Amino acid sequence: MQGLMMNVPLTITALMRHAERLHGDQEIVSVTADAPLHRYRFADCFARARRLANALAQLGVQPGDRVATLAWNDYRHLELYFGISCSGAICHTVNPRLFAEQLVWIFNHAEDRVLFTDPMFLPLIEKLKPQLPALEHVIVLTSAAAMPQSALPGLLCYETLLAESDSEFDWPMLDEETAAVLCYTSGTTGHPKGVLYSHRALVLHAYAAGLPDALRITRDDTVLPVVPMFHVNAWGVPYLATMLGIKLVMPGPKMGDGETLARLMDDEGVTAALGVPTVWQGLLNYLRSSGRRLKTLKNIAVGGSACPLALMKAFEEEQGVWTLHAWGMTETSPLGTANIPPSNFAELPPEEQDFIRASQGRPVFGVELKIVDGQGRTLPWDGRAFGALKIRGPWVCRGYYRMAHSDAHDADGWFDTGDVATIDPRGYMTITDRTKDVIKSGGEWISSIELENIAMSHPQVAAAAVIGVHHPKWDERPLLIIVSAPGESPAAADLLAHFAGRVADWMIPDAVEFAEELPLTATGKVSKLTLRERYADYVLPPTA
Repeated sequence: MQGLMMNVPLTITALMRHAERLHGDQEIVSVTADAPLHRYRFADCFARARRLANALAQLGVQPGDRVATLAWNDYRHLELYFGISCSGAICHTVNPRLFAEQLVWIFNHAEDRVLFTDPMFLPLIEKLKPQLPALEHVIVLTSAAAMPQSALPGLLCYETLLAESDSEFDWPMLDEETAAVLCYTSGTTGHPKGVLYSHRALVLHAYAAGLPDALRITRDDTVLPVVPMFHVNAWGVPYLATMLGIKLVMPGPKMGDGETLARLMDDEGVTAALGVPTVWQGLLNYLRSSGRRLKTLKNIAVGGSACPLALMKAFEEEQGVWTLHAWGMTETSPLGTANIPPSNFAELPPEEQDFIRASQGRPVFGVELKIVDGQGRTLPWDGRAFGALKIRGPWVCRGYYRMAHSDAHDADGWFDTGDVATIDPRGYMTITDRTKDVIKSGGEWISSIELENIAMSHPQVAAAAVIGVHHPKWDERPLLIIVSAPGESPAAADLLAHFAGRVADWMIPDAVEFAEELPLTATGKVSKLTLRERYADYVLPPTA
């Protein structure tokens, strides 16, 4: 016997209608290329999304067609999120930081018919367009007065397109399993892979992110998503903000500028922000150099890669800002775990508090985790056993777009994350490394993340990375790569001595190299692949 409840589709359209009725007056503030600060309301956003939907229909866009965006975080990009997906097409957010060859492959694999681009990416599109046979229309996200010169035939202006479109649009009734958004992985090995999100998955993800023990964001917050809208839907913040009626502050092309971020936070009363560790390290460096203290910021959510404990403590001690560690992937929409301390956290000894804060947290309701050994056997949650991390849940991908077979899913549907992790009896999951980044020395595994966290706690270190390099006896040994803090010149011997007593002696790196900066991936993470290539022929000291 089944229950007698209504089966109402969970769609982004329903989120939009809810927001229009209940908090249409809430603000959206944006930095854009053609306006230092743009300000309007959610109601304005959705009214323009209706005009956009009519414009798409005039361009011949059909349900299921892929419509690409190449844009930063601002109000126009937000309009695309709703206008495209709610009309039945698929919003394909593209990462402009990828290599040209990757972009060509992604556009052609998705068969995008229409592309909306920020003006600054137009020279890139001019170079790529001859290689994109499916692309019919390119629309520049700007006003008629700010339209750039271009050799591209038939180039369209976004604001003109909206002004010439009808303001009324009857949103179609969509099945909740209808595809809404397409996002490709960064593709560090092989071609990038497409993750195709459904309306249902994105709404459920918004519900989960809005739980009190998830991201700790409520309708009383003002939120600044520094994580790009082209990277896993800005971690679902646009949908969460629409659901709860949260004021949004969008940094546009200035998301990497510490001064702009600090100004936006103070001027707009930002209380919560989200981004990768490199963003927060850059902001902290600016705050230290300027002597500035943030006025309203209370929490930052950090994901994308493991956040050094030293960075968390620096924000807490210097700015009074709490860092919430979270974990997820493009394939998980992305929320998988969130690090909410236990109720007795303040009573725990300092070392136990540090252990909890350095972990990636516990799974939010809706997803399940497990760790397995090399034979696929499930390992215990004892905080000691570590193995391949697997996940499943209603907003976890069950396959890749236009890829018939993938070895990422096992026979029971669990997705292999590519991470190596431990889980303690309370459910706190700690990433010890990426499978491809773990250092295998003499048959034992060394966590590069653990060594990086220790290195980052040294006061003369601004950034650190650890990779494995060849060793004739032990196969691999850890090499520490350091970016010194401004004005500092730490000695290699002092840096290595800093590890004593913090890890077993055999885990301590064998050598230190200094760099002006660490290479980053297209999503702002430290590129271990680039570092391994750079130091492929590195010869360790004879005593190593």
